[in-house]
Amino acid sequence: MQNESLRSVAAITAFGAYVPDRVLSNHDLEAMVDTSDEWIFQRTGIKERRIASEEQYCSDMCFGAVRDLQLRYGVVLEDVDYVLVATTTPDTFFPSMSARVQAEFGITQCGAADIQAACAGFVSALQLANGLLLSGIYHKILVIGAETLSKATDYTDRTTCILFGDGAGAALVERSEEGAFVASYSATNGLDGRHLYRSSLAPSIGAQPIQQNGFIVQNGREVYRWAVTTVPKGIQALLSRSGYAVEEIDWFVPHSANMRIVESICERTGIPLEKALTSMKQFGNTSAASIPLALDLAIKEGRIRTGDLVLLYGFGGGLTESALLLRWTL
Repeated sequence: MQNESLRSVAAITAFGAYVPDRVLSNHDLEAMVDTSDEWIFQRTGIKERRIASEEQYCSDMCFGAVRDLQLRYGVVLEDVDYVLVATTTPDTFFPSMSARVQAEFGITQCGAADIQAACAGFVSALQLANGLLLSGIYHKILVIGAETLSKATDYTDRTTCILFGDGAGAALVERSEEGAFVASYSATNGLDGRHLYRSSLAPSIGAQPIQQNGFIVQNGREVYRWAVTTVPKGIQALLSRSGYAVEEIDWFVPHSANMRIVESICERTGIPLEKALTSMKQFGNTSAASIPLALDLAIKEGRIRTGDLVLLYGFGGGLTESALLLRWTL
């Protein structure tokens, strides 16, 4: 059982989150497109989502989550030596959102990088943070998952506009004598990345022409089929290399894509649905922010406790998967 497969010196020592004030409910969407509260909730598990104001951008989500972290845990950020921000909706491609965080909080000397791994971004950033800590050069890393997906959503497309929301979560990851990151898993299916994309410069993905409107485009049926097939296999692989069994997982925190996907994954892996922590009902699909927002809800509700074995699993655009099994240290 203790055949842990990841060399780790990392532990999460503080946590914070932020969502904007504006609420976009299912009933609000009824007035915008041909849909209904019942239809949306039955198919996605979403009731409402938070939407950034016209003056708010991804950097504001990051700043809010980090300030919440500071307020709740009283941490000092001046000695943070690396900032990692996972996002698909940066204010600007450069300067990066991580550089904006460095400037906002007066971190005088640190590395900074943005990570674009879509819905797997936050977990990917945690994996990279552990690697940086293992190098021995870095000791204190700020990891943020943040999105303003509303600014990349086509509100005339009822298949996608019902899904997405805005927000951010932040974790302080530090060196620990007893590394809390137990096992890690990553996989990519770039061949099928055309099923979930947001355009930038090129008119195609490989030979596949794409819509160049800057909005999120999703083939929901194909993404669903991929997720419910590949994620259970990834969970089995992760547990196999860690030496832990499904029954030993205290909490499962998947990307909050929609509830039907989560239910199918739980059914196929044997993870009880009541152990799944999600943020979709309150905040919708927030891509890189969905896992930290789900963790934050569980912290505030007193559900997740120090010593719990927690499985994080991000999956989405790319098509990418990143998973991390960890001992909760807060």
